[in-house]
Amino acid sequence: MRKDGTTLKDLMNRQTQSGEVVYISVRPKRRQPPEEISHVFADASHGLRGDHYGGGPDGKRQVTLINEEHIRAVASFVGEAVLAPGLLRRNIVVRGINLLSLKDKEFSIGEAVFRMTGLCHPCSRMEENLGEGGYNAMRGHGGITAAIIEGGWIRKGDSISLIMNEI
Repeated sequence: MRKDGTTLKDLMNRQTQSGEVVYISVRPKRRQPPEEISHVFADASHGLRGDHYGGGPDGKRQVTLINEEHIRAVASFVGEAVLAPGLLRRNIVVRGINLLSLKDKEFSIGEAVFRMTGLCHPCSRMEENLGEGGYNAMRGHGGITAAIIEGGWIRKGDSISLIMNEI
C-alpha cells in the first residue's frame, strides 16, 4: 500500500483513457484471409457473425483483439514500415488502451460486452505472413482473446472501455 492508501489493486483498475476500434475482420472459412468489414454483430452463443471460428465449446476464444501500437512494434521487428492488420489474423484492432490492462475484467466495445480470457499467442502462420522470424516478432505482442458476455453491434470508431473492476 502506498502512503496515500492506494493499493496495487487500485492501480490495476485505473485506465488512462478508453480506446477506439480501428479495424474489424472476419474469416468465413478456415485458412481463408481475413475480410475487413466496417461493422459486425457479436453473438454470445456463436462469436462474431460471419466468422468461421466461434471459440469452441467453452467460448473462451470467440474474439481476438490486438493493439495498433503493437502492430507498429511487430512491423519494426520484421523490418517493415507498416503491416496490414489482416496479416496478423486478429478480429479487432484497437488503439489508445492497453489490452493487457483488461486482465480479469469485463469491457465494452460498441454495444457488446466482453471478458478477457487470455493472451493471443502467435501461431506458425506468422512465419508465412511476416517472413522468417515472424513468429518471434509477434511474441509478447499478439493481443488477447475474449468471450462475448452480451451481444451487440461493433463498428469502426466505437470505443472500448472498462465497465467492471473485477469479475
